[in-house]
Amino acid sequence: MAGDYVTQAAAIEFAQAVTQSWLGRIGPRVTGIYLIGSLAHGGFSARYSDIDMALITETLLDAGELGVMTGPIAGHPEALASRLSVFWTDRYFSGGRFPPLDRVDCLDHAVSLYERERILPARPGLGEIRSYLAAEPFRKWRQEVERLSSLDELTARDHKRYLRALLYPARFLYSWETGRITSNDEAAAFLQRRRPAGLDLDIIERALECRNSGNDPDDLFGERGKLLGLRDTCEQLTAAEQAWRT
Repeated sequence: MAGDYVTQAAAIEFAQAVTQSWLGRIGPRVTGIYLIGSLAHGGFSARYSDIDMALITETLLDAGELGVMTGPIAGHPEALASRLSVFWTDRYFSGGRFPPLDRVDCLDHAVSLYERERILPARPGLGEIRSYLAAEPFRKWRQEVERLSSLDELTARDHKRYLRALLYPARFLYSWETGRITSNDEAAAFLQRRRPAGLDLDIIERALECRNSGNDPDDLFGERGKLLGLRDTCEQLTAAEQAWRT
């Protein structure tokens, strides 16, 4: 496996190995293990996608257990292990790391890797989805936008972050409007149909093409100032929607 590229088949094989590792460590406590994210709902990028897995157990894992669960998997390279992103909770979805949008993803798209008992979360309503999106996710994206737009040079470690920042408005506005989660391609197509006023769809489309081709985003870096415009437009669109509904 060369460079940063991980094929979808290799990612799924790794997820299956992770599943067996988890079952070997805490098997009696596991009710289900699933693929979510782009491996489940589509749009996996060999260069840029994470390997998103959901783990549901009888009771919540403690910090020590979680550290072991997210450690290296024997026989698999760091290029795979570094992609692993774990969403975890107990059978009541009472804690852990399982935000509302990922619960929606689990409900609509999850691919079972192991299932002893089918346990599903309650579907978050659109109001809960919007409250979630407007809080921590938007705050983190805004901070990243401000950081990236101020850079003088785009290093390799920021390639993925820069593309994600450019593509985030598509995913954000799709989920804001629908209460669902989908691939970058479908979210961008959704924006093309809706054509929100003031949103730079061209830079989003070119970022999507770059991601899908697995290319460096250096050619887009000269337009990093547009990130601030994307931020401002998303703030205006969501604020207008909230004002109208109240």
